[in-house]
Amino acid sequence: MDLLLPGTVSGLAKALSGYQADLIVVYGFPWKIPREVLQSTRLGAINVHTSLLPRYRGPIPVHWAVRNGDPEIGVTIHWMDEEFDSGNILVRKGGIRIEDDLVTERLWADVDQVIAELLPVAIEAAAAGAEGEPQNEADASYAGWMEPDFMFVDWNRTAREIHNQVRAFRFGLFGQRGPFARIDGEWMTLLRTALVPGNGLKVACGDGPIWVTEMAPALPPDR
Repeated sequence: MDLLLPGTVSGLAKALSGYQADLIVVYGFPWKIPREVLQSTRLGAINVHTSLLPRYRGPIPVHWAVRNGDPEIGVTIHWMDEEFDSGNILVRKGGIRIEDDLVTERLWADVDQVIAELLPVAIEAAAAGAEGEPQNEADASYAGWMEPDFMFVDWNRTAREIHNQVRAFRFGLFGQRGPFARIDGEWMTLLRTALVPGNGLKVACGDGPIWVTEMAPALPPDR
């Protein structure tokens, strides 16, 4: 297998031009792919996206699902166009459960299992010339990078919002530390929380208590 590591989008177009490929399959690629690349293959390009499009277009859909407290996520495979995650849908499937006390490796394993199920179906449909189903723009939302203040806990927010904030960081935000919170005048990193009474420190939030069950001393970055 050839490994291509282009440094620019224009380099990607040049690297692919000599392959005379039938189809591009994209998963987790952060660049907006230009028309000349999408048209460089006989069939075009399809993308594997970890949400039920058109909801959560963008680079981190699962993180936003965790942040918003969604009970489950899904996978969509769609034709690519020049915008992010907006092309016609070939196949999709939901029902991937997000546990409240989520384990990152387990969730990604469930996602990978669904991708393995859907990808052969999508490739077969692409090879047969299927146009796919247009997305409903009225239902579209965007899952972009989290705002800088998301790394800090605001105790005036609801307990559920703070709990999901902690869950999102535990799921992994690409090396970002946090979330940081002041507890008894000291900065802490909140590692795990609960919404029901249990072992840990009870802290008042905007609408009621949350229990901090795991934390560590921290030196947060300047705001």
